[in-house]
Amino acid sequence: MILIDGKKVAADIRNELKQKISELKAEGKNVPGLAAIIVGDDPASQIYVASKGKACEEIGMRSKTEKLNANISEQELLSIIKTYNENKDYHGILVQLPLPKHIDEDRVIETISYKKDVDGFNPVSVGNLVIGKDTFAPCTPAGIQELLKRYKIETKGKHVVVVGRSNIVGKPIANIMLQKADGANSIVTIVHSAAENISYYTKQADILIAAIGKAEMIKADMVKDGVVIIDVGINRIEDATKQKGYRIVGDVEFDSVSKKASYITPVPGGVGPMTIAMLLNNTFKAYKLYGE
Repeated sequence: MILIDGKKVAADIRNELKQKISELKAEGKNVPGLAAIIVGDDPASQIYVASKGKACEEIGMRSKTEKLNANISEQELLSIIKTYNENKDYHGILVQLPLPKHIDEDRVIETISYKKDVDGFNPVSVGNLVIGKDTFAPCTPAGIQELLKRYKIETKGKHVVVVGRSNIVGKPIANIMLQKADGANSIVTIVHSAAENISYYTKQADILIAAIGKAEMIKADMVKDGVVIIDVGINRIEDATKQKGYRIVGDVEFDSVSKKASYITPVPGGVGPMTIAMLLNNTFKAYKLYGE
């Protein structure tokens, strides 16, 4: 069994981007910029946005965080987004979700220019992904594919089973993996809560991508020998032996499943670190496509 080290791969990506940005600066060129917008004071969102800003700083990318009051009107928020759509110093825009209930998330996502949609949520980006055009893929699914590529895991003709159908992970990774492209070209099955017997499908997987949000749901008897496991889950479960009183686990029961797997991502330290790395990568891509 080989452990897929997402921390190392994410660090490699950041270092590659840092080198490219250093070269831009040496040539006297403008550098990529990322604008993050956060509405309200949700602690998890605050931490996440701060980590994105720090990652930008580390690689020399311009970044700005707009911290907005929770009772801002939808119209005011859309107006701020439109300002960044026109701002040539910022090539990527992300609005941290979730938003307060009085704001329509779909309208916000649709207002972000598809040229700056580094989260890959705009319907134009989603449509381009489905039909196989070059576009911004959502960061976590893009990170999954990058891990498979960098570990040289064969995907062509392999059966990829995705557990979960969210718009953020399940649907986009399924669309990524079925494209006729390197690091994809797979036979894809999506299985979800409507299935009477999920294990019927998971046992067929050459590559199993677990993104259902249920702690340690995938057990050893649900997978075949030699399976590649990509565990996207981040779940908090009580653990009196830990100082915080809990521990973080994935959607896969790591101890038992790892004994059957050929490759497996740990939680934490697997897919998680890749999300911000791919956000930076998407921002650099937006700069190269539309902003230089």
